[in-house]
Amino acid sequence: MASLSYVLSHPSHVLSPQTPPIESNPKYILYSSSSQCRHPISLLRSNLNRMALVGQRLRRGTQRKQICASIADVSLEKSTENVQLPKGDVWSVHKFGGTCVGNSERIKNVAEVIVSDDSEMKLVVVSAMSKVTDMMYDLINKAQSRDKSYESALDAVREKYKSTAHDLLDGEELASFLSQLHHDIDNLLAMLQAIYIAGHAMESFTDFVVGHGELWSASLLSAVIRQRGFDCKWMDTREVLIVNPTSSNQVDPDFSESARRLERWYSKNSAKIIIATGFIASTHQNIPTTLKRDGSDFSAAIMGALLTSRRVTIWTDVDGVYSADPRKVKEAVVLKTLSYQEAWEMSYFGANVLHPRTIIPVMQYDIPIIIRNIFNLSAPGTTICRQTVDEESESLVSFVKGFATIDNVALINVEGTGMAGVPGTANAIFGAVKDVGANVIMISQASSEHSVCFAVPEKEVKAVAEALKSRFRQALEAGRLSQVAVVPNCSILAAVGQRMASTPGVSATLFNALAKANINIRAIAQGCTEYNITVVVRREDSIKALRAVHSRFYLSRTTIAMGIIGPGLIGATLLEQLKDQASVLKEDFNIDLRVLGIISSKSMLLCDEGVDLTNWRELQGERGETADMERFVQHVHQNHFIPNTVLVDCTANPDIASHYYNWLRRGIHVITPNKRANSGPLDQYLKLRALQRQSYTHYFYEATVGAGLPIISTLRGLLETGDKILRIEGIFSGTLSYIFNNFTSGKSFSDIVSEAKQAGYTEPDPRDDLSGTDVARKVIILARESGLKLELADIPVENLVPEPLRASASAEEFMQQLPRFDVELTRKRQEAENAGEVLRYVGVVDVENKRGFVEMQRYKNDHPFAQLSGSDNIIAFTTTRYRTQPLIVRGPGAGAQVTAGGIFSDILRLASYLGAPS
Repeated sequence: MASLSYVLSHPSHVLSPQTPPIESNPKYILYSSSSQCRHPISLLRSNLNRMALVGQRLRRGTQRKQICASIADVSLEKSTENVQLPKGDVWSVHKFGGTCVGNSERIKNVAEVIVSDDSEMKLVVVSAMSKVTDMMYDLINKAQSRDKSYESALDAVREKYKSTAHDLLDGEELASFLSQLHHDIDNLLAMLQAIYIAGHAMESFTDFVVGHGELWSASLLSAVIRQRGFDCKWMDTREVLIVNPTSSNQVDPDFSESARRLERWYSKNSAKIIIATGFIASTHQNIPTTLKRDGSDFSAAIMGALLTSRRVTIWTDVDGVYSADPRKVKEAVVLKTLSYQEAWEMSYFGANVLHPRTIIPVMQYDIPIIIRNIFNLSAPGTTICRQTVDEESESLVSFVKGFATIDNVALINVEGTGMAGVPGTANAIFGAVKDVGANVIMISQASSEHSVCFAVPEKEVKAVAEALKSRFRQALEAGRLSQVAVVPNCSILAAVGQRMASTPGVSATLFNALAKANINIRAIAQGCTEYNITVVVRREDSIKALRAVHSRFYLSRTTIAMGIIGPGLIGATLLEQLKDQASVLKEDFNIDLRVLGIISSKSMLLCDEGVDLTNWRELQGERGETADMERFVQHVHQNHFIPNTVLVDCTANPDIASHYYNWLRRGIHVITPNKRANSGPLDQYLKLRALQRQSYTHYFYEATVGAGLPIISTLRGLLETGDKILRIEGIFSGTLSYIFNNFTSGKSFSDIVSEAKQAGYTEPDPRDDLSGTDVARKVIILARESGLKLELADIPVENLVPEPLRASASAEEFMQQLPRFDVELTRKRQEAENAGEVLRYVGVVDVENKRGFVEMQRYKNDHPFAQLSGSDNIIAFTTTRYRTQPLIVRGPGAGAQVTAGGIFSDILRLASYLGAPS
């Protein structure tokens, strides 16, 4: 093996066994044997400059022999005719990432894409094969740590490219590639051995080692294309791209010097197809370096600018740029176009688009960047370009292009009255942040200058807070500053769109969507350009917030997580209606209702993605668990992929109704036909309604009074438009409506009750209907909606169950004894008929006299209440506007279908409030 001093001063020229003896090779200057006793780190430092000498003698020769993956010190032996570099639309630039060239089959696909491009000239930038760059960094780390396994790890890299070459190449191309591959691996082994001894590798040596993956990929791909009969050469971009390292772990391209070197390179290596290495470059001293994060994309953009190409296509494994992270928002859509500024903003805020610096080189020449999927060539991708005003349709979507999030951040709030009007305070704050090397992601300050709030990565917040407390110790002790507060566990959400600046209401829509999802905003920032609006939310609300705003701007469906409580007759009918309408709601109305859970009194069915409503009964039997209401609610509500949650209570259970208040406080919407909450104790009702008015959480209960009839909404409409309610009178029970509509001459009351029971109009025990309690609950609900503060006990009710039968042991016994009491009701009916009237069982809200009652009354045969048939309900609103002729609402007021339909209507009303198009 060559001496350590030789390796460190000429890392790419460790001699192979075929190399002439060192003594006969005067180009190589070696240390004397005594110099090898110097400390390895000292050698590393003292010989860094010698790498520049190596870089100045980069190898050139015929392209078929240009498989070199090291910076070779070989003189040009073959003169070539100088060819002028063409520029402009004749060129198209492509970039293929590591995933695109991850194996031999994918490399074949890449070659097919390249040769299928009809552009006159093509320059293709390639990355190392998938995972190879990480493997190369791992080699360095192992060698520095004096872990001998770097040798076997390097063999794994060799084997990866060797096996791939055998799959793709044959003959001279294969032999040439493998020869150079083995030569490069031997050289790298010698360098790693030196690093192993030194226990340290300088950045330049690290950059030199890790760049080999790109060199081998470019060499291999060019050989594949040549083997197919095309004119193709490959470029080691360290010969062309010259950069200036900066203090911020980045590099700035030197475009003028790079352009000169590109022209010089092309004059001796002209070809229709050029395969160039991504990621790597050189300094002005010809020391190898890299373009740092997302360097291959940057390489392609720089090359596109140097050639002023017609376009730069970045090939990835996704269909384009999405409106939001598809892993968090399943309904995210691929954007057709983005402006340079929009792409810049979205990438800064964490979207998987491009690194912001990638966009800079192409902007000045208006070169479009196209993001496409190598695995889905039919997808057109996303074009990033300079957009004109009329390129997009005038819709809400065009104003906000997409959303992105940054997680794991913390807020720091520097607050105090002593900050106001004091010059230099902000400079002192951010000077302290700079001193600890922290990155400020977002800044927000009120115009009062009372506080400055900014976001930093959570891993840096402790150091920043300590630095600020140290810097402002005196001000804190004197009280000029009140606190340096840290708010941990935050996420940043950004809405991005170039046309937001000229569009009123975008901010309002954004904040409204977050409010309706019950998400609190901790900080807000927006620049005067208005390309983005940035808000800070709790980390646990990050995905929920992203889904909420994405849904609100019509970029995806309004999705609601639903929990169905009580899959009895009404609940089961609702599930059937949801199943039948699901596809129509999704396709025509952009509403996605997902039932994540169904719970009965004994068991529950939970599903993360949504219960299959075609066979939910079978699933409940197979996968049902013991009912646990708290766990059920937790499951439905804590699905972070769905921002809105609604619980639908289809029971008449007072215990379930007692949970409504806590559910609403947790941001869960509630929809129910259950009358218990609204007809229960007045103080609890008022507390529930007050909470509803104070928040964006909705509580809908249309079906509590008229099943599917719009009674509650009609009453609210009258009140909200300034009308004054005088009296509400109605037949509120479908069961009692049926009974009295059919209680005519020739039929006894008990016969009609028996008939109604057999037809399914009554409860299993008809006394529940005949007692009038259900009607009284509806009356008290309407009374309270009208502003009366009444308790259920304040409503006198005429009970149609004969007093002796109220204590009957069973419904069967009651039905057997009921005929004994037919005489009294038959007499009352006959008296009414003799007077040209009918009997009806009604509930009345007398708003003027602040009372309500339920009783049997007589109405003239021409009265609307006398015209009913079947089980219809009818409600008359007498108001200031409708005094002489009351407003009538009439229709079916009982039955599973119409009640479920009323609940369904409330669900759709909720969806509309949450952003679904109406």
